[in-house]
Amino acid sequence: MRYTAIGFIHVLLISTGMTHHAEVGIDTDTLVTLEGTVTEFSWRNPHVYIVVETPENISWTVQTSSTLTMTRVGWDRNSLSVGDNVIVQVNPAQDGRSYGILRIIEKQGGMILPTSFDSGSGEPLLDQPEVSERTDSISGRWRADTSKLQSYPGGFDGFFHANMRLTAKGQIAQSEYDALSFDNPASHCIGPPAPALIIYTNLYPLEIEIDDENNTVLFRTEYFDEMRTVYLDGREHPDSGIRFPGGHSIGRWEDDVLIIDTTLFSDHRSPYQIGVPSGSEKHLIERYQLINNGTRLLVSFVLDDPEYIVEPLMHSRELIFSPDVQMVEFNCDQESTQRFVPN
Repeated sequence: MRYTAIGFIHVLLISTGMTHHAEVGIDTDTLVTLEGTVTEFSWRNPHVYIVVETPENISWTVQTSSTLTMTRVGWDRNSLSVGDNVIVQVNPAQDGRSYGILRIIEKQGGMILPTSFDSGSGEPLLDQPEVSERTDSISGRWRADTSKLQSYPGGFDGFFHANMRLTAKGQIAQSEYDALSFDNPASHCIGPPAPALIIYTNLYPLEIEIDDENNTVLFRTEYFDEMRTVYLDGREHPDSGIRFPGGHSIGRWEDDVLIIDTTLFSDHRSPYQIGVPSGSEKHLIERYQLINNGTRLLVSFVLDDPEYIVEPLMHSRELIFSPDVQMVEFNCDQESTQRFVPN
């Protein structure tokens, strides 16, 4: 038999977070094993895709993570070639399509390509630096101290699934959401707004720049090339009714702590990748403080959105100062980002 389906009950000790859109529409309890030939290896963002044709002439489209994450795992654009014989294990789409999310891939000769930095982590993680660099400013590049992070099945999606208590309206919105459709903002190369840039620091570094001339702080994450500006000039949030894709952020210093207040978020169908929208009253408070002699950044946030979540969501984590980390452009490809949508 060239492909089989088996129950998926703690069978794998690899990443369960190779996808960046929520696994709605994916049967995460079933593992399908395919044996066939690679007919396409698409090295683009937000997802690297592999097409495998079985001897029964069935073409399976296999989704992995972004080129950035796959590179950090150990792949490059030459890791697979058309014509390679492979054995692949995937979680399949629930609608019966020949589409799945990669869990294991083995090339002819027994070579297993890596799919996680840390088996059992729930997500591919950024490597930890061997030596702690120091800084006297929050400006710079930062990544999560993954040794202190709790792991959630499903990674980014799993964090919000585990920590959000939904209102009745939030539950209805979530039940009506289909991540494998054009309702998913990712299908239009629209990434999630803050606090996503904090939660993703185990996958993508966070870059902070204090601009004293313009009295602003700039934040950048590689994921979907998301950028945001925080105004420190004493302005208030505008009362024009205009809402912004990343919200409107104002900040202030309290001693050595940067406090950021963000509101006026535009409607976003799934900012947490679990099908719960952004409401008009969504409000985010963040705090950034250097600790451990400038080797770490303590980051915390309180997220409130009474239309969709019952109580505020609170979270904190330590980021490691990582000036040697390279920031890479994501360059979301419109064709690639829509491949998960059924034809």
